[in-house]
Amino acid sequence: MSVKLGVVMDPIEKVNYKKDSTLAMLWAAADRGWEISYMTPQDIFLEQGEALASMTALSVFRDPDHFFEKGGVSTRSLGELDVILMRKDPPFDNEYIYTTYMLEVAERQGTLIVNRCSSLRDCNEKVFATQFPQCCPPLLVSADTDRLKAFYLEHGDVIFKPLDGMGGSAIFRVKPEDPNLNVILETLTEFGQITIMAQRFIPEISKGDKRILMVNGEPIPYCLARVPLAGENRGNLAAGGSGVAQELTDRDRWIVEQVAPALKEKDLMFVGLDVIGDYLTEINVTSPTCIREIDAAYGTDIGGQLMDCIMERLA
Repeated sequence: MSVKLGVVMDPIEKVNYKKDSTLAMLWAAADRGWEISYMTPQDIFLEQGEALASMTALSVFRDPDHFFEKGGVSTRSLGELDVILMRKDPPFDNEYIYTTYMLEVAERQGTLIVNRCSSLRDCNEKVFATQFPQCCPPLLVSADTDRLKAFYLEHGDVIFKPLDGMGGSAIFRVKPEDPNLNVILETLTEFGQITIMAQRFIPEISKGDKRILMVNGEPIPYCLARVPLAGENRGNLAAGGSGVAQELTDRDRWIVEQVAPALKEKDLMFVGLDVIGDYLTEINVTSPTCIREIDAAYGTDIGGQLMDCIMERLA
């Protein structure tokens, strides 16, 4: 079966060859002889109710000096594609939402969108995790600074973070008697107008913020523990953390069992769970990463597993 695959992503010229997970997916598609069409969100438009895009034919290579080659450009209906990978990085802003609206037109025509458009909109990566309170640390989602302060006074050592950030941006740890509490809450909530998350600090962050990848509701048996730099509270690779691949623990697998049915129900085919110590902290649905590091450590082919699941769905 010849598959026409589209990918919506940030400019391919800017991706990190050594780490980019979307590139791993595209290699797997190319290995299967699939036709790849490349788009940025700005290439997609609606005209008379039809979703179209200026698509660029794309070839990808396992060569750091020449890892992609663009071909011809054509304006075509998104509905002509069999599957579209929505791999645009956050911020999850109105422009991101508008893109999902347009992709959803193709979805109604039968094009498989990975991940499903409505689930991308519904499943905020911080708030979605709170649907599994048995897996989460004590937390609070609120814009009320008095309520957030009370949570801090109860738990003493707290992480405050925005609901729409990525890569560890704007995450603050507030320890007991921290004189910066008020200014941090004023800044994050914009004086009580913006909803944020407060989470009890998990000391096990020193051993890493684990990224567990899920393909069609099934876990990859290995994860990437992103270990913070000395003196840092964030394990995110974008914040300077180092990745250590390791096998899933029994607790990791229990968390996976709690979350997996909801992922399948919402047709979230590729997801990254973030686990610190014994606790689920986030569920990444937009553009989860860490494929390359796990593949390199254990010889897995996570992009290939995803393509096989897509092929099964199309068949």
